[in-house]
Amino acid sequence: MNMYMISLIMFLVGNMIFVSKHKHLLIVLLSLEFIVLSIFFLMQIYLMMINFNLYMLMIFLVFSVCEGALGLSILVSMIRTHGNDYFQSFNLI
Repeated sequence: MNMYMISLIMFLVGNMIFVSKHKHLLIVLLSLEFIVLSIFFLMQIYLMMINFNLYMLMIFLVFSVCEGALGLSILVSMIRTHGNDYFQSFNLI
């Protein structure tokens, strides 16, 4: 039960950082990765508790790595075109 509380606190802290720090794209991407890690931790605890195969975690890790690589490529292209990762530096419309 203690591990569930730790993963829940990790998830809530990641969401609070995601909502409050929307100035830089890098901080937003790091908070999203922190949320993914907390979900991975929670899934691992749950699947080990019910004695289920952990193959689902491998699929989850593959998708989270793809999401991280996509986020980094967006960050690199934004820095190359605009010179920084501020959301206020470019017009969204």
